[in-house]
Amino acid sequence: MSLAPRAVIVHRTTEYEELLARHGTHGQAEFFLTSRGRSIREVAERHRRTRRALTAVSAGVPARWRRARVERSDLDRFLFAPEDVVVVAGQDGLVANTAKYLAGQPVVGIDTDPGRNTGVLVRHRAGDTGRLLQAAVGRGATTDELTMVEALADDTQRLVALNEIYLGRPDHQTSRYRLEIDGGPGGPTGPARATASGGGAEGAGHGSDEVLAGEAQASSGVLVGTGTGATGWLRSLWGERGGARPLPAPAEARLLWFVREAWPSPTTGTSLVDGDLTAGQGLRITVECDRLVAFGDGMESDALELTWGQSVRVGVSDTSLRLLV
Repeated sequence: MSLAPRAVIVHRTTEYEELLARHGTHGQAEFFLTSRGRSIREVAERHRRTRRALTAVSAGVPARWRRARVERSDLDRFLFAPEDVVVVAGQDGLVANTAKYLAGQPVVGIDTDPGRNTGVLVRHRAGDTGRLLQAAVGRGATTDELTMVEALADDTQRLVALNEIYLGRPDHQTSRYRLEIDGGPGGPTGPARATASGGGAEGAGHGSDEVLAGEAQASSGVLVGTGTGATGWLRSLWGERGGARPLPAPAEARLLWFVREAWPSPTTGTSLVDGDLTAGQGLRITVECDRLVAFGDGMESDALELTWGQSVRVGVSDTSLRLLV
């Protein structure tokens, strides 16, 4: 007898629950918000809508299925199984937070507060959960295969993200490192753009493991993002640089990368500040300061820790997010 699928419902603590955890009671939380010109009514109503939606999601799980429930802060300690169907109930960002812990399991995005979310990733309503779960395990399931970005350190630490990966110092002081671009099959396709003098970018061959260009840099860090992330932080940097490169589509196996505020000096350059990465290409960062971190989709609590001399390679991940249409 085959094992029944498991529905894993992912949610996050509401703002109202966070207020109660901090202030103890509804009355104390209300006093705190009132003293700052806000009303607790709206916050409490959003909490009730979210709770009703989660109840509907739970009720929609087929009776013979197994089920589990995990809060956002526990994702890094939860073990997803290959047969899971993941139901993310909340905002678009919660889908991104969950994606990094998956390995191809289908994801159903449920909008728990329609009208407040953009609904790019949480595309469905709570009342449709049962139908969507059945569709997710059916032969005719239709999913969008969304490209993810991956960072792999030389000590085997690995990080994947749906929107973007940031590499830099956690205290926002100057990051010092050497940046190198690895060529993919067939050589580069416009991997980088030189926008300033100083630094001495170096060319190389066209093999998949060969360095196409390299430079020592001092900057505010490096951001590497996907087409899904092209509506957020990545788009902001893209706009600041004039939008010269086309943004990738969410399912396109192409990434954009940007160096933030590169600083020229006698030992550091600013020739390599942005570029594309296609499948097989990579951006390699070798640490030349006491500590850098790499974190994905804003989850700084779950970051790679990198020290002097360590290197990390960032590129298109072999893992993609299977989001039910």
